[in-house]
Formats: sequence, structure tokens, C-alpha cells
Amino acid sequence: MSEKGDLRSIFSGIETKENFRISGANSLAGGSINEVYLLKTTAGERVLKINDSDKFPEMFKAEKEGLTALKNSKTIDVPKVYSCGKSGKYSYLLLEYKAKGSKAPDFWEKFAKNLAALHQTTSGEFGFYASNYIGSLPQYNGREKSAADFYINQRLEPQLKMASQRGFSFKNTNRIFKNISKEIPAEPPALIHGDLWGGNYLVNEQGEPCLIDPAVCYGPREMDLAMMKLIGGFSEEVFERYNEYYPLKMGFQERIPLWQLYYLLVHLNIFGSSYHSRVKSILDSYS
Repeated sequence: MSEKGDLRSIFSGIETKENFRISGANSLAGGSINEVYLLKTTAGERVLKINDSDKFPEMFKAEKEGLTALKNSKTIDVPKVYSCGKSGKYSYLLLEYKAKGSKAPDFWEKFAKNLAALHQTTSGEFGFYASNYIGSLPQYNGREKSAADFYINQRLEPQLKMASQRGFSFKNTNRIFKNISKEIPAEPPALIHGDLWGGNYLVNEQGEPCLIDPAVCYGPREMDLAMMKLIGGFSEEVFERYNEYYPLKMGFQERIPLWQLYYLLVHLNIFGSSYHSRVKSILDSYS
């Protein structure tokens, strides 16, 4: 954790860069990776995220690029990025503060409509122009021509390699990849949030959805929907409405475990063996 002297130095640098004065700072919940503060400034309230730049190099730069891509899609609300930089051994990200509101009556319909529009934001190839993070782990976004190649080469293989280094080994992966590739529909790349669990959206002051903490790429759109179903926090209405705005290919329900495999591997590599049996079960189903 940063020391008071470090915070004063960071605050001073931000005041100079942003041309405002900070009159107060309250700690917000930020998880195990970042320290998060709500700043009171002469320019209004701001959210400041801080972490160790040696442990998580370029993490905030990647988050800035992800939020910018989402905002440029003009499909769904995200916080504005004011600045991103370094102060000593710390990196920081300064964001718009989104005051929380209550869900509007059409909240889930709006969520579905906006998410469908986001997913119709496309690119010539799968991937992204830079790699980023999924939680505390690196996420690779090399360019691929097909959804199957992207998911296998950029998502599953790196996590399985990491799992092997942590002592978790899985057999018949080549056959598994071959079988998985047959199940993935040939759809165009979609701009996806990439880590869309219930803790990564807010209800803004207008009662509408606002996405935070992205792990973006141009990827298979079903990944977002499968992640939404993995941990919960979403009304079933959002899935029904989404399918009206941007109909899913036949067999989506059966493919949900396939997409959740990536996120479960991430959990295995961060949190350990409690996720091993679920990962193994999905892999075995494709062996």
C-alpha cells in the first residue's frame, strides 16, 4: 500500500497536471490490485486509482485504452478518462466520478440494447491493438482471422500454460482445441467489455447502465454474455432483450460453458485449486 508521503506526492503532481486543487480524499473499495480514492477537487469530484507500476506495468494505460474504445463506440456509458501517468513507483488513473442512481424502469432493456449495439461495433480482425489485463493477469490480444483461432490462441492457450506453471496439468489439449473450434460460430469480431461480471457495471444518475474496469478486445460477443451468467448480478430480461436486438446463433446455451472456460481458468490461476474441478469438467467434455 502507498504511504502518506507517496499520496501527497501523487496528489501534488495531479494538481499541477490537471490545474485544480484537491481538498479531500476518501478511500473507496478497490480490490486487491488497486487503491481507489474519491477526490474532492476545485474542478469537481474525481476517482483516482493507484497501483504499483512494477507489479502491474501499463495496467492503467490499458484500462484507459479500453475505456476510450468503449466510449468511442457511442453505445454505452463509461467514465471519462482525465489522465494517466506515473509518480515514483506508482501508476495512477484519474477518472470521472459516476454518482450512483436507482435503476430506471427500463434499465435492463436499455442494458440489452446498449450491449447489443456495442457488440455490433466491429473490426477487420479479432484482437486489439495492444494487450491488456484480465484481473491481475496479462491478457493477450494478438490479431487473428477467426473467432476460433482467437479464442484458442489468445485466450485458452496462455491460461493453460500459466496453469501448468502453477502445477495444474490437463491432457489432450490439442484434441480439445480441435473439438472446441468446431463449436465456435463464425461471427464478425465484436467490441466486447471482456470482464462483464456484476461488479463491473454501475447504475448512473440517469438510472442507466455504466460499464467500468474493462478488459476489451474485438472478440466473440458470446464471451460477454457467458461471463454475465457465470457469477450473476444480471436479470434474465437482459438476455431475452439482447436476443431481440441482436439474435444469437443457434446453440448459444450449449456454448456457455465453452466461453466460461476462459474465465474459470483465470480464476484458477488467480485463486487456486478450488476452480480446478470446474475447469477439468469443461475440458473433459470436449476431449
